[in-house]
Amino acid sequence: MSKEIKSVEYGLEKIFEGAQDFLPLLGTDYVEFYVGNAKQAAHYYKTAFGFQSHAYAGLETGVKDRASYVLVQDKIRLVLTTPLTAESPLNEHIVKHGDGVKVVALWVEDARKSFEETVARGAKPYMEPTVEKDEFGEVVRAGIYTYGETVHMFVERKNYNGPFLPGYKEWKSDYNPAPVGLKYVDHMVGNVGWNEMNTWVKWYEDVMGFVNFLSFDDKQIHTEYSALMSKVMSNGNGRIKFPINEPAEGKKRSQIEEYLDFYGGAGVQHIAVATDDIIKTVSDMKARGVEFLSKPPHAYYQEVPARLGEHMGIMKEDIAILESLGIMVDADEEGYLLQIFTKPVEDRPTLFYEIIQRMGARGFGAGNFKALFESIEREQELRGTL
Repeated sequence: MSKEIKSVEYGLEKIFEGAQDFLPLLGTDYVEFYVGNAKQAAHYYKTAFGFQSHAYAGLETGVKDRASYVLVQDKIRLVLTTPLTAESPLNEHIVKHGDGVKVVALWVEDARKSFEETVARGAKPYMEPTVEKDEFGEVVRAGIYTYGETVHMFVERKNYNGPFLPGYKEWKSDYNPAPVGLKYVDHMVGNVGWNEMNTWVKWYEDVMGFVNFLSFDDKQIHTEYSALMSKVMSNGNGRIKFPINEPAEGKKRSQIEEYLDFYGGAGVQHIAVATDDIIKTVSDMKARGVEFLSKPPHAYYQEVPARLGEHMGIMKEDIAILESLGIMVDADEEGYLLQIFTKPVEDRPTLFYEIIQRMGARGFGAGNFKALFESIEREQELRGTL
């Protein structure tokens, strides 16, 4: 890792001291996908990723235009929503983007204040503050648009004890495969168009009080054929991290360009989810049919001790086992991390997942970028989109 990256990455506390705290965020509340068939998508996430049935809204609960299935695993909540009629505006989103993330919901103490503060700073409103009630209490929600058609929903649930939100009922199922050890959302990555990254960096700074604590340019993120640029945004307490990518010039089409073409614009590229035991998690997911990117070459794993340096002495994992699973390793001054990336989870080469285990490290695997992107390029070549 270069000194330039280190100097940015390890000054987090100092940077966060200056972060504006007009928008305190408590964590990721839920991630909502618009999908073509929510019932089948829910079955996939239960079977392959170990999510559990949690809540449901649809015809049986009085909702006439859509059906939503809520899945949970530890602190992660996924909502899968599908339209029920041809007239539903959700159809336009699915036709244009395919299955994809529509809402990144943020847990807040005061949804009204969060909405008012961000709109006053230039956010485009998506949903005015709305109070939703049932026998379990009330939830206040409000939303703003971010890049593309993606939405940030502010969710205030301090006065609610129901299963998810008013209008949802508990979803009980006889089919609940065991969890695979996924714990929480570590970060979520957005892809934006050419020369749009800095625009959205400024938007997160001005509108949401985030800070840019880590930057990579095309000199650091490139292969023989393609390149991209990325800046990592974080809120003041560091609980919410949103890296933002844009394409850069290269000999061939980058993964970011491929995403933008198939998604039809800017959107969420991947969701990174944390685990405490990546070897067990990945082994379980592979056994359940989840497909991961191809493994780095053997030479990559021969270089792991040098990459870890002083942290090699505290590393608990067997490098041979990591190699057999294709799990990558990187280190920074704070510790090391282990990470692996799935292939896209739908037919369009758009959304995928990262599984990450942090052993003190706070970076994003900069030392793995070249190996990762070469693996993605091998998939692009098979698709004929490189």
